[in-house]
Amino acid sequence: MGVFSWHRNGRRRTALAGLAVLGVLSASSGMATAEMLDVEKDELTFGFIKLTDMAPLAVAYEKGYFEDEGLFVTLEPQANWKVLLDRVIDGELDGAHMLAGQPLAATIGFGTKAHVITPFSMDLNGNGITVANQIWERMKEHVPLGDDGKPVHPIKADYLKPVVDEIIAEGKPFNMGMVFPVSTHNYELRYWLAAGDIHPGFYSPSDISGQIQAEALLSVTPPPQMPATLEAGTIYGYCVGEPWNQQAVFKGIGVPVITDYEIWKNNPEKVFGITAALAEENPNTTLALTKALIRAAMWLDENDNANRMEAVEMLALPEYVGADAEVIANSMTGTFEYEKGDVREVPDFNVFFRYFATYPYYSDAVWYLSQMRRWGQIAEYKDDAWYDEIAKEVYKPEIYLQAARMLVDEGLANEADFPWDTDGYRDPQTEFIDGYTFDGRKPNEYLEQFPIGLKGKETVEGSEVVTSG
Repeated sequence: MGVFSWHRNGRRRTALAGLAVLGVLSASSGMATAEMLDVEKDELTFGFIKLTDMAPLAVAYEKGYFEDEGLFVTLEPQANWKVLLDRVIDGELDGAHMLAGQPLAATIGFGTKAHVITPFSMDLNGNGITVANQIWERMKEHVPLGDDGKPVHPIKADYLKPVVDEIIAEGKPFNMGMVFPVSTHNYELRYWLAAGDIHPGFYSPSDISGQIQAEALLSVTPPPQMPATLEAGTIYGYCVGEPWNQQAVFKGIGVPVITDYEIWKNNPEKVFGITAALAEENPNTTLALTKALIRAAMWLDENDNANRMEAVEMLALPEYVGADAEVIANSMTGTFEYEKGDVREVPDFNVFFRYFATYPYYSDAVWYLSQMRRWGQIAEYKDDAWYDEIAKEVYKPEIYLQAARMLVDEGLANEADFPWDTDGYRDPQTEFIDGYTFDGRKPNEYLEQFPIGLKGKETVEGSEVVTSG
């Protein structure tokens, strides 16, 4: 067994390296003994975007959980989601913090075609929708107030609808930003708008702008650039992860009107994505990295979020998110600031482990696929069995549970913290802002509920929705 140490930005790291090492005391846990897997590849480079929900990667690195598994990891921020995905597919990155829609879209060939999988879901919630100050002033005329004189939440897009209609009547486009065509943010923003009778537009095979029939025109802006783009007046609002909603509050340029927790309570957000080939060629490495990430997620949520301020200080470092700790703490520590000074308790704004957050549910995958179908990214009707098949190609709970079992056996995790008996589908979910029910086993029935969106055999041809034979 050899001992290796190195320095990174002045922070010393020591790793115990060896093959199938038994009885190694986990320095970061102080608990039981752990077995180090005989990893096939021990030097790994993982990518991320500068968002607070990359936290499991930072924590697994900073707390030594990767090292405990014999992994020598380098973390690299990426310019945008496309670059990140392309680098994973090309093998320049071994894995990455990804939008949940990215492995699914790649596997079905929407965009770059490649088989990408996930053994680990990184978090629940974590996003918000922010509008420019002048839009908020116009919205407020329609928003009901509580006895305390503050807006009643959740704030629906119904209150934005008359503002959008007025701006369109003035001959101006109503532009909004989201981070990527297959991002949670795109689907959450579309969901919220459509629930308020604002059409966010369709995609088609010949027009991938996503703006066919749109009243609100959505376009891509990288997350860290959202506040500046809003301030410049290029967009009227955006949907993004933290800390870029709270940054708008601190800069005094915009008002977050709703969190994704209020759009869909405890919605799945990011995943950790790797190619299927890497997982197949390196099964022990895949298990090892999954173990480390599970431990990081546990640490982030343990003792009622007692470690969150330590996590905030990590994330504020320039090599991770690089925003002010005060801005990051606004949401990471259980509060969220809407209109300046309107700070509310949102203890589950960022969830990393509670509610089985890290388990890669098939039904989560099906929800994303259903939204791709709803807006035309999946151009034609697919039967329910197809959704199930794709979900199982991409989401890999069997890897997750194997890693979890090892942690339990090592005394590093509790048996009760994992959903051992699930078939991979959550019970039907009802806590959406529009009151509709999602049953992952019945995606086509789910799509039939929506007044706005493709359903059944409908397709988009030119600028029209038609029903195919």
